Amino acid sequence: MGVDEAKLNEFIGRAVGDLGAAMSSTLMLIGDRLGFYKELAKAALTSTELARRTHTDERYVREWLGNQGAGGYVQFDPASNAWSLSPEQALCLADPNGPIDLPGAYNIVEATFHALERTIDNFKTGKGMEWGEHHACLFHGTERFFRAGYNANLIGSWLPALDGVVDKLKQGAKVADVGCGHGASTVLMAKTFPKSVFVGYDYHGDSVRIARERAAAAGVGNAQFEVADAVSYTGKDFDLIAFFDCLHDMGDPIGVSRHARQALKADGTAMIVEPFANDCVEDNLNPVGRVMYGASTQICVPVSLARKGPALGAQAGEARLREVVVTGGGFGHFRRATETPFNLVLEARP
Repeated sequence: MGVDEAKLNEFIGRAVGDLGAAMSSTLMLIGDRLGFYKELAKAALTSTELARRTHTDERYVREWLGNQGAGGYVQFDPASNAWSLSPEQALCLADPNGPIDLPGAYNIVEATFHALERTIDNFKTGKGMEWGEHHACLFHGTERFFRAGYNANLIGSWLPALDGVVDKLKQGAKVADVGCGHGASTVLMAKTFPKSVFVGYDYHGDSVRIARERAAAAGVGNAQFEVADAVSYTGKDFDLIAFFDCLHDMGDPIGVSRHARQALKADGTAMIVEPFANDCVEDNLNPVGRVMYGASTQICVPVSLARKGPALGAQAGEARLREVVVTGGGFGHFRRATETPFNLVLEARP
């Protein structure tokens, strides 16, 4: 079989780029944990100056900077021998309130390596892995990565896209945040709408503990957190029930939808925020889809299979979710309220 040399070189070039990114993943974590990005966001620094400010060894710092510069993550000025972050790089690497928290995402990557042997076994046996069985870096990374999206979109875009919900929240509503994790979304909504009451539910006890700590640190008194899974929480008469990037993980998403339908008021709303996905596989074969399929293979699908669920996966798509929520859960109204490159925001009403 003949080989097209141009296509071969194109593939090798792509593979080398991916290899460089993979090799750099731990260095991203190092840059975050040792404070390199934060210092470079403040001023242009030589390797010696950066090492001095972070109390680290200059020789290692020099090599780290070379890696980051080659990847386009830091800027180098040969005239001054100094390295810096552009404003755009600083937003993504050193600002927890920026549009994306890239180092937080690499905590999730780190978790997949901790679970590698278990993942291999899952491939062979078809078994799953509960969320709480993962290394704690997954929980912290998930909070960081998704919190940036919530900060950028939840209050200004997602909630206003829901019919009449913001007015209810301003006047005083009862809200459930199901699968709340560390409570980033819950706390943000509670701070914004002090007249409303928020209850965060999660079946992972350690996450609930941290959510309570986050709420206390933020001075939020109108949010509480309870350990409960998505089909057993006892709260009722909610004006809004939110699912942030978690319904596709559930072992019984139809049961979860049905339970939410019963826990809502007659005029209540369910907000389902899911990873962005098209309904056809071929339409998801892009950079965002690659990230989502990667996380789904190693994290999302195993969580559902651990409870013998349908394993919707992080690329379930709107049509499949509609089937779960409407046909299975009994909701009468379902629509795409808005979207971002990373998320679908779906509205369901009784």
